[in-house]
Amino acid sequence: MRLRFILLAGNLVLAGCAVGPTYHRPATGTPETYRGQSAPESATLADTAWWDLYHDPALTTLVRESFDHGFDARIAAQRVESARAMAMEAHGQLFPAVGYGGDAFRGRNSFLGNPYPAGGATSDFFAPFLSAAWEPDIWGRLRRLDEVARNQYLATEEARRGVLLSLLAEVASDYFQLLELDDELAIARQATASFGDSLKLFNQRLAGGVASRLETSSAAAAEAAEAAQVPRLEREIALTENELSVLLGHGPGPVARGAALSDHEAAPNPPAGIPSALLERRPDVRQAEFAAKSTNAQIGATIGSFLPRFGLSAMFGGASTTLQNVLASRNGAWSVGAQVSGPIFEPYTLRGEYLQAKASGELAKLQYEQTALNAFADVSNALVTRQKLGEVRVQQQRAVSAYQDAVKVALQRYKAGEASYYELLQVQQELYPAEVLLAQTQRDELISIVQLYKALGGGWDLAPAAPK
Repeated sequence: MRLRFILLAGNLVLAGCAVGPTYHRPATGTPETYRGQSAPESATLADTAWWDLYHDPALTTLVRESFDHGFDARIAAQRVESARAMAMEAHGQLFPAVGYGGDAFRGRNSFLGNPYPAGGATSDFFAPFLSAAWEPDIWGRLRRLDEVARNQYLATEEARRGVLLSLLAEVASDYFQLLELDDELAIARQATASFGDSLKLFNQRLAGGVASRLETSSAAAAEAAEAAQVPRLEREIALTENELSVLLGHGPGPVARGAALSDHEAAPNPPAGIPSALLERRPDVRQAEFAAKSTNAQIGATIGSFLPRFGLSAMFGGASTTLQNVLASRNGAWSVGAQVSGPIFEPYTLRGEYLQAKASGELAKLQYEQTALNAFADVSNALVTRQKLGEVRVQQQRAVSAYQDAVKVALQRYKAGEASYYELLQVQQELYPAEVLLAQTQRDELISIVQLYKALGGGWDLAPAAPK
């Protein structure tokens, strides 16, 4: 087994390569188009400034604050800095190490570097020196270790981009949730007022002897039920604002809004681009590939442990019993040397390290393939969701318009004595839930575009520009 590694290493050295396998991207079975996409598109939503889709300066400001002050973004940035420092440390092993040192002694009958005592005398000894050491990377073991650390750093950078992309999506989703809750609160207050008007009308008719107690009780119950929704929604708004404030790195408090929910128009059929480009853009896919590259390089570094390691060293300085003469030419001292070391018998240790590195490499490749497959599915899910929610919104808008007309007609019929109070209350109780469902559908449709942007990996420059 050892001979096979040595022969392999010799061939690679002659070819000018580092030991270990060459990395090849695992096959992912990339589809030609995403499900939910009619044909490949050269343009993609991921290359679009996401904030331009909504024309809402308040949303842009919130995302920028989350990038600048949010703890998620700042923690991810510090992880990148840590990984960058580790990569720098590994890269430094490729270069000679130069240092300095010195000895100074004073003593009686001390050896002071001599084989005999100083005859009872007190003596001094000074020896300053410069030293250098270097391990020539003949087999490429250090280059592989450098490659390991570099790809780990790049994977951390992609993880940071993934955090920013998730943070963007979460802030935008919470913002649209706030706008939807504002609409629900307005609907609840409007419904409370409407049922209150009905109650007044029923009370007037009851006083006139043309209505029963059943009508007024039913109207009072409907009014109270809607009034109970107001504090519930106010609580949800406060909790959502607090959650969003934490994402921004602020203390809990109110959050400024821009345009109303109904003023945001969902982008019609946003382009998804070519599936193969997703592998080059999406942070989690790129992170998985850098991890696969790192484990592949670790295999080479492990193979290098089977081979001899060479070292070069040098020292230059001086030695004297007096400090003023320590640099005199006759007191100069120097040395150069070479070292070689390598394993002879380490049962199971080196082979176990190699097999572990190889298994980790195969695991990383499988994880890359799985991550890529999940990415294709995420884009397809987002496209289908966006399309179907648009269809739901159209039909829900029709339902709300029909219920609004029905309420007007029922109220006119009731005042004219042509309809019962049940007819009026029924259409009122159908209208307001339909309006709430429409607002929720509008919210989900806007969020679906955010999720599609996230699924596509977003743009390279995630930080939003300042609003104009």
